[in-house]
Amino acid sequence: MATETQTARRPVLAVLPRVTGALNRVLTVALLALLVAWLVVNLVQSPSQFGAVALIGLTNGSLYALIALGYTLVYGIIELINFAHGDVFMWGTMITVTVAGTHLGLNGSQSGAVTLLGVLAAMACAMAFCATLNAGIERVALRRLRDAPRLAPLITTLGLSYVLSNAAQFFYGPNYTGIGAVLPGKVLFLNWPEKSLIVILATIPLLLVLTYVVRFTRQGRAMRAVAQDMDAARMMGVDVDRTISFTFALAGGLAGAAGTLYLLDITTTRFDLGQIGLLAFTAAVLGGIGNLTGAALGALIIGFIQAFNEGLSWHAPGEQWTTSIVFSILILILVFRPQGILGQPEADRA
Repeated sequence: MATETQTARRPVLAVLPRVTGALNRVLTVALLALLVAWLVVNLVQSPSQFGAVALIGLTNGSLYALIALGYTLVYGIIELINFAHGDVFMWGTMITVTVAGTHLGLNGSQSGAVTLLGVLAAMACAMAFCATLNAGIERVALRRLRDAPRLAPLITTLGLSYVLSNAAQFFYGPNYTGIGAVLPGKVLFLNWPEKSLIVILATIPLLLVLTYVVRFTRQGRAMRAVAQDMDAARMMGVDVDRTISFTFALAGGLAGAAGTLYLLDITTTRFDLGQIGLLAFTAAVLGGIGNLTGAALGALIIGFIQAFNEGLSWHAPGEQWTTSIVFSILILILVFRPQGILGQPEADRA
């Protein structure tokens, strides 16, 4: 009798995954249809406002992409979420304040060439500092935990996040600090400021350089080998420790560049700015953690979601709901498509 019951249950268990998959697809299509309908109504009611908000989303998404790529680089090579990465980005803004504001005195009154050189110098210093800081985090705090249970390095990075935040509060104070309007404030089409265009134009070559390093250089090949199989890469002569340190440094450099670009666009920063890293982390998960293209795509999606929610006028929830919406999306992604938009299921990665 028990055997007959088990046999009767097998067809039901075999059909259940297909039914669940179909329901997931129906729910996804329904949610996307509602989102598209809402966007179309806003576009029809106020095309100029919609265009201006979309450009803001593009700017924010570009900045989030630089941060999200740091998360996905580290996860792709050692499968670790570095929760201190957002505070590394925050330190990039602080170093920019120190170099561009305090030492170089940039305030927007200098000539174009002087401003450009000053900005490049500030960005180089922020990238170098954040690369060194992130590599130091890996060398001092995480390398010894590489073979420990995954919870240990995860909690360590969370603790380091508070350490970096409190250190910034100690050195720069609890209030907002900044450098003023260094970039031109001229308004372009659809009330889009020229400095936002400069931010995007600066982001593009950084992403291209990252792509070249990962795909076409010897160090990039070593990174891919370690991500594929750490033990096999070590047997083939790859210096695994140096490769992982380089990956952390590369991620930190991107966070430093994002810090400079953020400060040039927003002009102010504070010790708790590292919370933006949570949005970038959500973007990395949304696009597919460990996938560079997916991280950039997810960052643009999060940037547009934030801008549309806070900038559109027809039935937009408003700024106070942005965090809730973003993390609701994260929960849905983890439930229905854990690998993200462009990520691969675990079974397909071997």
